[in-house]
Amino acid sequence: QVQLVESGGGLVQAGGSLRLSCAASGRTFTLRAMGWFRQAPGKEREFIAYISWSPPNTYYADSVKGRFTISRDNAENTVYLQMNILKPDDTAVYYCAAANDHGAYYRGRYYSQATYDYWGQGTQVTVSS
Repeated sequence: QVQLVESGGGLVQAGGSLRLSCAASGRTFTLRAMGWFRQAPGKEREFIAYISWSPPNTYYADSVKGRFTISRDNAENTVYLQMNILKPDDTAVYYCAAANDHGAYYRGRYYSQATYDYWGQGTQVTVSS
């Protein structure tokens, strides 16, 4: 069992930066990847970024590539999303997710919501013009 808690959201002007944190606790040694998703008002939840360690990789949605960076701390129990050059279209609730290993097919699908086993409660990011 894994628990995820997001933090770091808030209100920022366009062009500014925020860093989101996702603290994982519990059975974290079984995890293979963690990712970030977001859901804007009236929109479907969308993939933002993931970081995996079995196999090791990072991957970003085109909408945030070059602006957002996902990383892990040395203890491997916290994942961060550094968000730079924020735009009003980035306004959304941001969710952290974590995935156990489900076989070779799913190791190539960490961009898919269905691959993940655990979800945080979400943190609001609002970007003003």
